[in-house]
Amino acid sequence: MKVLVTGGAGYIGSTTAKALEEAGHTPVVLDSLLTGPKVFVRDRIFYEGDVGDRALLRRVVDEHPDLDATIHMAARIVVPESVEKPYDYYKDNVAKSLELFDELQSLGKPRVLFSSSASLYAMKDSFEVTEDDALDPTSPYARTKRMMEQILQDMASATDLRAIILRYFNPIGSDPDLESGIYAREPSHVLGQLVMAARGQKDSFTITGTDLPTRDGTGIRDYVHVWDLARAHVRAVERFDRVLAEVDAPSVVLNVGTGQGVTVRELVAAFEEVFGKRVPITEASPRPGDAVGAFANVDRATRLLDWRTELSIADAIASALAWGEKRQEILGYE
Repeated sequence: MKVLVTGGAGYIGSTTAKALEEAGHTPVVLDSLLTGPKVFVRDRIFYEGDVGDRALLRRVVDEHPDLDATIHMAARIVVPESVEKPYDYYKDNVAKSLELFDELQSLGKPRVLFSSSASLYAMKDSFEVTEDDALDPTSPYARTKRMMEQILQDMASATDLRAIILRYFNPIGSDPDLESGIYAREPSHVLGQLVMAARGQKDSFTITGTDLPTRDGTGIRDYVHVWDLARAHVRAVERFDRVLAEVDAPSVVLNVGTGQGVTVRELVAAFEEVFGKRVPITEASPRPGDAVGAFANVDRATRLLDWRTELSIADAIASALAWGEKRQEILGYE
């Protein structure tokens, strides 16, 4: 198969491109390089540009008429920034995606695998959420993801566009071969922040929110190794038509996580066990837009994709620490 990967220079996108290659498929990367580093593209087929650029999309399809599907990952993703810059998030995440979906449908490339987010879910006492549970996106970032889901579902109902929507939980870790990983100079991701504190690049790791309605007062998340997440994408594109035939619908939503909830304090404890040392900790109020959290019920993804996670939190932490030592060699900065 040949698969268009928007955002394929990013953290998850580059890892997914590699997983596609390892499964015998050919990724075609489309990325504006707004945030993702070009070095992560490696020697893959690459187009630098915007997902909303219809002329560029026509060129990509003209040069690769055998594209089987599109994995749409390109998006702005930083929650606090979305609160500060909502226009940029709605323009880049929603308006440009609308152009992408319409152009793909017009070009006869109707299979779209979309990267959504578990941040859409409303808080639930048990914290375990199914795809049919209530939604309450609490930030502009999360609301852009919800809008894109609705756009895809409406377009799939009205046209021959077809969509599998993956609601990611919390990706952590790095490519197992340490060819890519978190690239931001100061990552907003929790594990990237822990690695920086452990390596002395920050004075401490800040736990944002310590009086939340969880078992230890800190946010609860479902931390999934990025390689397992990448494997889920491969399985979804390979089974695309079969999945939609089984649910007898033009679109479907699937949770992608481990099925286990871990609090921030529990993650810190797991990190310290792998690292072998204590990490300095400070505490602060939740950031704007932060959610208490949830973890995935993954029964639907297990059944439809025949997929489940294989790597542990300890595996992810070890790979993130190893990437922390390696990233200067690849990116030119720590």
